[in-house]
Amino acid sequence: MRTLPAPPFKGMGKLIHIAAWAILFGLPFFFTGRESQTVTILSYIRSVLVPLSFMLVFYVNYFVLIDYFLFAKRPWKYFLCNVLLIAFAMGAVHLMFQLLPHPEWEHPRPEREWQEIVGFFMVNAMLYLLVAGLSVAIKMTGSWYQMESSRRELEKSRAEAELQNLKSQLNPHFLFNTLNNIYSLIAFSPEKAQEAVHDLSRLLRYVLYDSSQPMVLLEKELDFIRNYVELMRIRLPEHVTLTTDISADTPETQVAPLLFISLIENAFKHGVSHNKPSFIDLKIHQKGKRIVCSIRNSYFPKDNGQDKSGSGIGLQNLCRRLELLYPSHHIFTYGQKGDEYVCLLELQA
Repeated sequence: MRTLPAPPFKGMGKLIHIAAWAILFGLPFFFTGRESQTVTILSYIRSVLVPLSFMLVFYVNYFVLIDYFLFAKRPWKYFLCNVLLIAFAMGAVHLMFQLLPHPEWEHPRPEREWQEIVGFFMVNAMLYLLVAGLSVAIKMTGSWYQMESSRRELEKSRAEAELQNLKSQLNPHFLFNTLNNIYSLIAFSPEKAQEAVHDLSRLLRYVLYDSSQPMVLLEKELDFIRNYVELMRIRLPEHVTLTTDISADTPETQVAPLLFISLIENAFKHGVSHNKPSFIDLKIHQKGKRIVCSIRNSYFPKDNGQDKSGSGIGLQNLCRRLELLYPSHHIFTYGQKGDEYVCLLELQA
């Protein structure tokens, strides 16, 4: 899952705030071109009074008013508090300008008409409102980032839980089908049944332990499939033709475990007849970063009402796992073509 950038005041957000205020408080040093207007402590204090008041309005909004009033859906109280805050900031700045002595190079300003005074305060009030609005915009953007990050984390956790549930369905499903095969061997070949139990123990070790990882080596997955196919081959009658071609160019490729087994199980379940010529053609190979599994088999569908193997969940399970594990990075087609059933699964590893 793509990770969202940290919201304001986390990580890079802090540096952005510091840099912005540093530029604002450093402006007096960039606008003193004449020697008579060199920056003194007094002139600098007078020049940063307005930025300090902006900072007051910005952070009182950011840390207090937005959370307690705006996000709490009390906009009128939020607006009233901002009016009082801005009036206080403007009054404090005006008072400080009156109390602090003027720099020697600054000529006293003539008395203004009351209309000019009202206009001046209105313009300044608009500037403070813009600062408050900027605080709201940044705060809401940060909150959106946090909510979006939390939502995606929740989706990721839900997807992981769903994958675990799908895998827990697959494990007993695989075991159930394999035990059915071994059970059928006991009647006519106890020796083969004993060998099959031994092979099953190796398969279960992979299913229960190795496949618990999100990704496994492709070679391990292919070894599991080879062992499974050989276990199934034991009980096949002579009129069934089984051909396999399983290989990998780069065995260290990572792949999600147990994606192909449902298709292979279905091929053995629906592709074998007890009294008619049957075939299963299984090919798994790697082309660069693509892993392609193609299966063709004769088709002898079982009666759903009589089938108790539980394998009907296999394709639905596989489709959902592919959506979660390889969204837009897989091709999966299956269906009947005449007397055959054809499956193609291609993964972009």
